[in-house]
Amino acid sequence: MRKRQQRVIFLADCQSFYASVEKASHPAYRTKPLVVSGDPSRRSGIILAACPLAKAYGVTTAEPLWQAQQKCPEVIVTRPRMSAYIRVSLAIMSILESYSDLVEPFSIDEQFVDVTASLSHFNCTPAELARHIQMRVREETGIYTRIGIGRNKILAKMACDNFAKKNESGIYELDEQHLDALWARPVNSMFGIGSRTMRHLARLGIHTIGELAQTPLGELKRKMKRHMKKNCDIWCEVLWRTANGMDDSPVTPDAFDGQKGIGRQTTLPVDYHAREDIDVVLNELSMLICERARAKGYMGTVVHAGAQGADFDRPVGFSRQLKLPEPSQISREVYDAAKKLFDTHWDGGPVRKIWISLGELQSDEVYQPSLFGNRDRLRHLELTMDGIRHLFGPASVYFGSSLRNTSQLKFLNAKIGGHYK
Repeated sequence: MRKRQQRVIFLADCQSFYASVEKASHPAYRTKPLVVSGDPSRRSGIILAACPLAKAYGVTTAEPLWQAQQKCPEVIVTRPRMSAYIRVSLAIMSILESYSDLVEPFSIDEQFVDVTASLSHFNCTPAELARHIQMRVREETGIYTRIGIGRNKILAKMACDNFAKKNESGIYELDEQHLDALWARPVNSMFGIGSRTMRHLARLGIHTIGELAQTPLGELKRKMKRHMKKNCDIWCEVLWRTANGMDDSPVTPDAFDGQKGIGRQTTLPVDYHAREDIDVVLNELSMLICERARAKGYMGTVVHAGAQGADFDRPVGFSRQLKLPEPSQISREVYDAAKKLFDTHWDGGPVRKIWISLGELQSDEVYQPSLFGNRDRLRHLELTMDGIRHLFGPASVYFGSSLRNTSQLKFLNAKIGGHYK
């Protein structure tokens, strides 16, 4: 019987991606510390990315901009340009696809690549292929990539995060037979473990990845069930398999093709207290969500809405959903559902962040006309508005409520994924 070929998976990660794109676009910045930050004038001055030169001053991702500027007064601050980052990400994906037809995006700056068949085609070792990919991405986009190599996706990811990002070559191979270096690391170095899980495991006497991996699975489940006072067998098995480098999932190019929901959120420039001000934003978010749903050919049957308060140390707010009577892509119907959720669940406290999403999507190719009411008229009206915006820009037509000073439409239209285009 022919021996089955061992898989070889790459995880290609772009170093300080947003900052690297800015430096590649502005050669004068290459020798200077640089950060990409949200707009401080709108209370969102948080570091989204810092280049290695800025990190050398102690600047970290997610810290407030003013703290970063105290650590490094000469730091160059650029606002995010999401359209540019998406464009570069797609260019890198195109490069990877020239080596393998099995490329799966993991995030905007990380991609899995199954190179099992590619190695014999190119007649090279995994490390040699990784170096060639690094070279091409650097030459064609100006971005430096680190590449983790493993027999599966989880090993490739942990090889990249724990070793490739820290060594000079930016390449590291990790396999099931040589996990000692990984096992010596603390459990929060493992993919999928945050501070809360780390505390739970510490109470069980598990502090390193190796201690987690070498704990018999049945014993881990019993201890965790006793500690958590609930059944957590699946969670325990995922943790144990990850610690042991086990992962059977394939690299799937179309992993994100089936969209499950369409949503938008916004962080407000000041705390909103008045309901009429909140309703303006709810209407704008509903309009943008439904416009996107119509463009993609979707209707949804569940509206999810929520709000977050102003104090992050004592979080307040809500997140609830409501089933619609019929599938919809009509702004007014989504807006009415969001208002009902606020009527029921908002406690009247200050609101800093608002979000709405439309879920349980289905194709709008089969549409049930309404015998009563004006649903058909509203749908055709909004399709006409979509056409006007397509021709003359997103601010060419909108609802009258967006003329209020509390409107966020100008800022929402200027952003992709919460960041400026």
